[in-house]
Amino acid sequence: MRMAELSRRTGVPVPTIKYYLREGLLLPGERTSPNQAVYDDSHIRRLRMIRALADVGGLPIAKVRDVLDAVDSPEQPFEVLGAVQHSIEPPSGMREGALWERATGRVARLLADRGWHANVNSPPAQTLVAALVSLYELDREDLADLVERYAPHAEEIAEEDVKRVARGRGIEDTVEGVVVGTVLGDAMLGALRRLAHQHATANVLGVTAGYDEPKQSGSRRE
Repeated sequence: MRMAELSRRTGVPVPTIKYYLREGLLLPGERTSPNQAVYDDSHIRRLRMIRALADVGGLPIAKVRDVLDAVDSPEQPFEVLGAVQHSIEPPSGMREGALWERATGRVARLLADRGWHANVNSPPAQTLVAALVSLYELDREDLADLVERYAPHAEEIAEEDVKRVARGRGIEDTVEGVVVGTVLGDAMLGALRRLAHQHATANVLGVTAGYDEPKQSGSRRE
């Protein structure tokens, strides 16, 4: 198919496809002339993954490139998962002080108590440490104490994730499942949690009507 057809089938504008080609996110098509190329279903799949990572996963293009590099690598899924986590985890900021040491110790104990094969210096563990430090600084011990209650549920979710990914048809499909499941799974869980918050808040307040979008500022009543 030509680029125009690729654009039509994916909903990605032609200028954006050309940008992805220049940035190396999308492999070039097969040249049929100096100024023409044809594309196949692999390009459709790749474009959909790029848009999913960027639009739904919320990753900037630089991070999308890192994630796709992990997908294209010949490494095993566990190594790919580590590479993806290093790519998508935000920097945790300052890593010193009494609160940081306290939070690090708490996360280390959590990992040990649950027998998780994870390192306290790994990107997700450091993100968790940073979150706890912020809660300590805000004097929200009540929220920090939820980490131990959340852990078994997180483990249950992770086990289900791995079962699904393990059904992959070959190493490439498994690796893709690791990447997509990590990035889009985070987005899905975050959305579900916010929906549950709406429901729980409505129950506490005794609200029975559904959630309405906020009115635009400056809007007039009819």
